[in-house]
Amino acid sequence: MMKSWRLHGAGLDTLKQETDAIPEPGFGEVLVKMHAAAINHRDLGILAGVYPNPPGIIPFSDGSGVIAGLGPDVAGLRLGDEVITSFYPYWESGPADADNHRASLGCEMDGVLAQYAVLPVSALVAKPRTLNHAQASTLPCAGLTAWTALFTEGQLQAGQTVLIQGTGGVAIFALQLAKMAGARVILLSASEAKAERARDMGADVTINYRDHPEWAAQVLAATEGRGVDLIIELGGQDTLPQSLNCVKVGGRISIIGVLSGLVAAIPVPPILFRHIHMTGITVGHRSDLRALCAAIDHNGLIPVIDGRFAFDDAPGIYAALPTGAHFGKLVVDIAG
Repeated sequence: MMKSWRLHGAGLDTLKQETDAIPEPGFGEVLVKMHAAAINHRDLGILAGVYPNPPGIIPFSDGSGVIAGLGPDVAGLRLGDEVITSFYPYWESGPADADNHRASLGCEMDGVLAQYAVLPVSALVAKPRTLNHAQASTLPCAGLTAWTALFTEGQLQAGQTVLIQGTGGVAIFALQLAKMAGARVILLSASEAKAERARDMGADVTINYRDHPEWAAQVLAATEGRGVDLIIELGGQDTLPQSLNCVKVGGRISIIGVLSGLVAAIPVPPILFRHIHMTGITVGHRSDLRALCAAIDHNGLIPVIDGRFAFDDAPGIYAALPTGAHFGKLVVDIAG
């Protein structure tokens, strides 16, 4: 038998722990004994009922575990292999389209907040050998989103300057990966303690956006008026207008989050006359996840985990995430 958490509606009171038989993998599927799972802001939206998930869904897209069973016609994987999940199981590589975005873990199909998960082979990649399961569980959404925003879409190069908003999961991965690639990082945070931690991790400039509500001027000052090459745009409604004011001519904005609101009133002329490239980011594909894992193993990057929760305390992680008190990621330990 196995335990799992399932959502039966909107709201934390609909999250129920259930006991079921361990499922059998079917054609092209594997059974994974889950060791850890990480929460993302999308999981709060799913909890609130704003995503099209069916009742009874097992939440969470991000997990790490060990293969415990193989279905028919499974090649390239063995019992005992350590794996992590891929957010979009049917997006192998290339540009996003309706077909490869038709399903994601923890929303349209069962996720990984369970002791065992049956997943298609295409939903898995090898876990980085240098990370433990808790660390590896943070990669499929936050880590890959940062990689896509910086490199696949952002085209960041060594010596360029990137602006990162905040100190949540995606932001801290972006900081780590940008420094790994030899970029200069300007980071926004309202907390001096968090800003100090970010500087210790390599942030070249930190700006307190509460002390400087018109922080675009501070960014321009830090770049001698040129602006930044790339912005990791996580705020949305309140931050996007200022991002347009401090990105350089020909620069890029990777739009990821809507933490400050869903509707932004933005001026069009800067986009036109300054040739700004704006790209929406929805995580990334499996090939880039493999590339991220290889980079982590090669460079010794360690994901930052700020809190770990027991499996039976999964509701607690839902309560902790929206407070914004964390620096990095929050993780559920599933296997004892």
